[in-house]
Amino acid sequence: MAAAPIAVLDKRSGEVSLRGKQHCSCAGDVGVVFEGRVYSPQWLSSGAEALAERLQLEGSVKAAEVFLSEAEGDFAFAIAERGRIVAGRDALGVQPLYYGESADAAALASSRRALWALGIVEARSFPPGHLAVVSRGGFEFRAVKTLSYSEPKPLDLDAAAVALWRLLGESVCRRVSGVGEVAVAFSGGLDSSVVAFLASKCDVNVNLVHVSLEDRAETVDARKAAEALGLPLQVHLFGEADVEAAAAAVTALIEEDDPVKVSIGIPFYWVAEKAAAAGFRVLLAGQGADELFGGYQRYANAYLTVGEERVRRMMFDDVVRLYESNLERDVKICGFHGVELRLPFATYALAEFAVALPAALKLERKAGALRKLVLRKAAENMGLPVSVTAKPKKAVQYATGVNAALKKLAGKQKLTVGEYVHKLFLKQTVKK
Repeated sequence: MAAAPIAVLDKRSGEVSLRGKQHCSCAGDVGVVFEGRVYSPQWLSSGAEALAERLQLEGSVKAAEVFLSEAEGDFAFAIAERGRIVAGRDALGVQPLYYGESADAAALASSRRALWALGIVEARSFPPGHLAVVSRGGFEFRAVKTLSYSEPKPLDLDAAAVALWRLLGESVCRRVSGVGEVAVAFSGGLDSSVVAFLASKCDVNVNLVHVSLEDRAETVDARKAAEALGLPLQVHLFGEADVEAAAAAVTALIEEDDPVKVSIGIPFYWVAEKAAAAGFRVLLAGQGADELFGGYQRYANAYLTVGEERVRRMMFDDVVRLYESNLERDVKICGFHGVELRLPFATYALAEFAVALPAALKLERKAGALRKLVLRKAAENMGLPVSVTAKPKKAVQYATGVNAALKKLAGKQKLTVGEYVHKLFLKQTVKK
C-alpha cells in the first residue's frame, strides 16, 4: 500500500477524499480504492473493478459485505460516497490497514505515519475480517468474516495430513498463478521447504533465497535442503555492520520499537532486498505455520502443564493476532523493496482448518518432542527428506545470528536491545 491515507473524511464538511494505486470512479458520487490482491477464481477482475461491479447491483455496505465474505486474498479497500466511507480488510489481516480520528478528520491508511501526519495520534490496526462505516460520528465496525473458536474436529493424523496437503497446495498454486517465477524466503526448515516444494508443482520457476550472518549452521542446512528439493539457491551472508544498517531501516518501516519484531524483520529485510535485486517481484514465505500448527516451545510447555483446552485457546488467540505480531511487519518490509509478499499459510480456509484440529495432532505430551506434527506428516507424505521433516524449530533471529549481533551492538552503547531499538525509533520519528 502507498504510504499515504487511502481515505479521509473531513468531519466539518463531510467531504471524502480517496487515494491509492487501484482507484476507480463508479456511478454518481461513489468511488473505490483497493490495495492488495484477490486470489479467488470467481473474482477474475481486479479488486477495485470487482467492488465497482458489486456497487452497480447493491448499496455500498452490502457490496462490501459480499466482497469481504466471498473473496479470498490479501486486501484492504475503501468505498467513498457522500458523507461516509465504507472500509474493509481481509480475514487474516495480511494487508496492512490502520485507522484513527482527530477532531477534524477520520482516516484510513496503509501506514501509521500517514495518520500521524494528519494529526491523528492513535493509529490503530483495522480489525481483520471487519467492515467499518466511517462518518462524522466516527467508526462503526461489524464483523463479517472472522475465525471462531470451537470444539476440536475428530480427525486422525493421517486424514488431517492429507487435508492439509490439499489445502496448502491449493493456496500455493493460487498465489503463484500467472507469475512465471517466484522467490521463496528459505531457511531450509520445515515451513519454507514445504512452501518451496508445493510451489515447484505449480508450473512456476522457483528460486530459493537464504540469508544469514557468516558461519551459521543454518546455512549448511539450507544448502542441503535445497539440494534435496532440486531447486536453485541464492545464499547471502552478512556482517555486524549490515545488522546495524538494517536495524535502523526496519525500525522505520515497521513503525514500532518492538525489539523482537525488529530482530525478526532484519533477515526478512535482506531476503526482500536480494529477491528484488535479482529481479523477482513475488516472494513466498512460511509465516503463520508456527501459530497454526503449534511450532513454538511455549505451546509444548503449556500442553504439558495446563492441558488441551488451554493450549488450543492459546494457539487460536495467536492466530487471531497474527496480523499484529507478524504480517503487517513483513508486508511493509517487502513493499519497501518493491516485492509482493504472498503467504500460503495465512489464508482463512487454512486457518479455519488448523484452529479446529485437536492439540494432539500438533503437539506431543512429552518433553523435548518435535512440534507441528500434522505439518511434518504432510511433508513426509510429500516425500521431503527426514533432514527437513524432523528438523527442530529454531527462531529466525537466533538461527541467522541477528539476535546476538543486536545484543552486541546495543552492548557497545551500554544499552539493552530494547533500549537500542527504542533509540532508533525515536531518531526515525524525529526524521519524519
